[in-house]
Amino acid sequence: MALPSSTKSDLLLVCVTLLAAVSWMFSKEAVLLMPPLLFMCLRFLLAGLILALVGHRQLRRMNRDKYWRSVQVGMVFGTAMSFWIMGLHYGNHVGEGAFITSLGVVLVPVMARLVFKEQPPLSTWLALPVAVCGLALLSLDGGFQAELGQLFFLASAMIFALFFTLNTRAANNATITGSGGRITTRERVPALALTSVVLVTVGLVTGTASLLLEPWRPTFQSGELGLVIAAWVIASATLGTAARFFLQTYAQSLSMHSHGVVIMILEPMWTALLAALWFGETMSATQLGGCAMIFLALLVNRWGAIRRVLKRWIDQRRAARA
Repeated sequence: MALPSSTKSDLLLVCVTLLAAVSWMFSKEAVLLMPPLLFMCLRFLLAGLILALVGHRQLRRMNRDKYWRSVQVGMVFGTAMSFWIMGLHYGNHVGEGAFITSLGVVLVPVMARLVFKEQPPLSTWLALPVAVCGLALLSLDGGFQAELGQLFFLASAMIFALFFTLNTRAANNATITGSGGRITTRERVPALALTSVVLVTVGLVTGTASLLLEPWRPTFQSGELGLVIAAWVIASATLGTAARFFLQTYAQSLSMHSHGVVIMILEPMWTALLAALWFGETMSATQLGGCAMIFLALLVNRWGAIRRVLKRWIDQRRAARA
């Protein structure tokens, strides 16, 4: 029996969260060896070109409007990723950074309200003060002084919220009401073509920033170290970027109203666990409390969808017993 599109979307997004967590580890290893923005440039250009080769037929069929919408999504995503990689470069805790970045999920409805005049649900307004308390706890260890890495992660979370909204809209058909009440339908951008254009755009955005701000010569003259750098770049580009973001975009294209944003809250949990195993990271009780508060905010924000999932599970259990 074929699975419903919403179920396929949810299962794919679970895979996305695992790939995202692994990608944090790859990226942290890479930025210890090379300039962070240069790493992002190489990573995303390579990933985008891989997907462009696979999806060249879709790309050839795209019109100018679809390319422009994809580039706009990529420019926003590139800005968010620039802040994110600087947070990873300057941050002391990968797990902590993952929880801060996950606030982008909470901010998605807020960004949709600011940009597209959508009405956020009550759960969003309830989740925001909880999230703020979590951020405060994360900053208490330094005498209530936020670290530079935390500020970069927070900025990236706000821009990620805009990216997630724009990406979902680009990947789905939309009905637009113009002046005079005229209604038109805007065709979706195919997932593979959208992802490849977005990733190449991210590579160009971060590459431009790197060219202006970072030295390149030491990285390309690093000898044997260059092989290690190349390994992290390739791993990040293939598993952590090409596969991850294509699956995410494809999953978003399967269902406009799936439980996807709920599932995405698994990412910081996987990342924190992997960081503890990979880097031996530990956090103080206050920092753990801050992460717990942020996770609680994610649950509050998506409580309606979580309740529907739980109700469906309970109903299935009762039906099985009957």
